[in-house]
Amino acid sequence: MPTFSSVARPNTVLSIAAVLLLVALTWFLAWAIRHDAVVALAEVNRWIADAVVQRLGYAGVFLLMAVESSVVPLPSELVMPPAGDLAQRLPDWNLSGVIAVGTLGSLAGALANYWLAMAIGRPLLLLLIGRYGRFLHLSVKTYERAEAFFQRHGAISIFVGRLLPGVRHLVSIPAGLSRMNLIVFSGLTVAGAGLWNAILAYLGYWFGREPQQLSEAMKRYVHWVVAGALLLVALYVAWTWIRARRSAAGDGKAGGAG
Repeated sequence: MPTFSSVARPNTVLSIAAVLLLVALTWFLAWAIRHDAVVALAEVNRWIADAVVQRLGYAGVFLLMAVESSVVPLPSELVMPPAGDLAQRLPDWNLSGVIAVGTLGSLAGALANYWLAMAIGRPLLLLLIGRYGRFLHLSVKTYERAEAFFQRHGAISIFVGRLLPGVRHLVSIPAGLSRMNLIVFSGLTVAGAGLWNAILAYLGYWFGREPQQLSEAMKRYVHWVVAGALLLVALYVAWTWIRARRSAAGDGKAGGAG
């Protein structure tokens, strides 16, 4: 039987690696802000808006977000911010309309996942993921994490899951397998997807207006951005330490009971 120290050592190494990665990302964030990354992002966002989203129209936003809600790995960050940028530049695009259409698309994709899972069942679903999931950058392990998230948090995971990358497009599947109430599922999906889509659309709208001024403002306050990021790193360290202590205490009680 492995001792606590042998189990804790790999966890400690992983935690240190995660902290170092977060610190490196913080440094990179500060460097990017100082080198006008905001302006570059705004330019890329505008290019996607003009070259792709504008040509597809509102129907395209609906279809792309429906695909994003399915198991196909299409990031919503490539759809909603460009649509938001169009809404601030073109008279025939409206921010509320962009958010509404994108959210309806998200609901359509989520319902497709829900009904598909309910129709084929878990054994066949896992078989298909294991055999063909690599074409969609999806593994059984990735799906099982989303399934565990749903089982651990229940119905509210449908709302929260829409805000989490890696879970957003999968959490509808365990909901279908469990035959979750369809009205509750749809309402929570619309609420979570609507919030996420609104955030992305507003970011595209905001960044597209005065990216150079925004970049200069962020340069002035970059130290606050770094301080906030480092605070998040500190909170992560504290949370990891508390969780490890609780896990060790739980293992100790279980060993004593045995």
